[in-house]
Amino acid sequence: SLGCILFLYWLAWAWYPAAPANFNWPSVGVSSAWNTQHNFTGFAAHWNKNYNFGNRFDQWFLNLFPREHPFAYNEGGYLTLSFIPTLGTMIVGLIAGHWLRESRSGESRTSEPLVPMNKLLLAGVSGIVLGLALHYSHIGPVVKRIWTPSWTIFSGGICFLFLAAFSWVVEVKGFKKWAFPLVVVGMNSIVAYCIAHFLEGFLASTLRIHLGPHFFQFAGVGLEPFFRGTVILVCYWLILFWLYRRKLFLKI
Repeated sequence: SLGCILFLYWLAWAWYPAAPANFNWPSVGVSSAWNTQHNFTGFAAHWNKNYNFGNRFDQWFLNLFPREHPFAYNEGGYLTLSFIPTLGTMIVGLIAGHWLRESRSGESRTSEPLVPMNKLLLAGVSGIVLGLALHYSHIGPVVKRIWTPSWTIFSGGICFLFLAAFSWVVEVKGFKKWAFPLVVVGMNSIVAYCIAHFLEGFLASTLRIHLGPHFFQFAGVGLEPFFRGTVILVCYWLILFWLYRRKLFLKI
């Protein structure tokens, strides 16, 4: 199912024609400078910003609903159809979870925790190599913002390697205490995702009101976003910790 989803999605984008050489990029919110620096050439041009299969779908789909002005493009290049390859990422997570649960079933026969290291490492390296091969061959570029199939494969490979590393440190070596802050977030990952989207503006505004607009510039303007973001992240974690202590977990 993973291969089928990614291939058919890739095929739809490859089928949709790329922009002509004389296309007016500013007409879809892409500056000439951005086009020169970031847009692809050759076959990979099928994935260029705001002239692709996903944007054409949005021009049809989003204009089915009442709007003040007809939809032409998203300034950031985000697309509705990105949920399809994201399903591929979810399937990658299900595969990893299945491997871990499968290995757990054998722990009763041994005192040592079992971790499918070979599978995780092989999947990780294979995903990274395949994703990069698709990108540099221009068959399918790695673009996170529109969640291209090659990004799904590449990022999945990275996640497999991280999972292998964390599983080895925590499960095999038994170093668990340091991971507690991550456990708090992981136990309520849906809530963490929601508060990051819905509370960021509120928290940033609250901090600015109570601490002043220049409080986080104590180390320079360039580091202001880092320190402000760190404090907001700590606020997120404290909310999740409060839920964790009360055993309140949102699950689907």
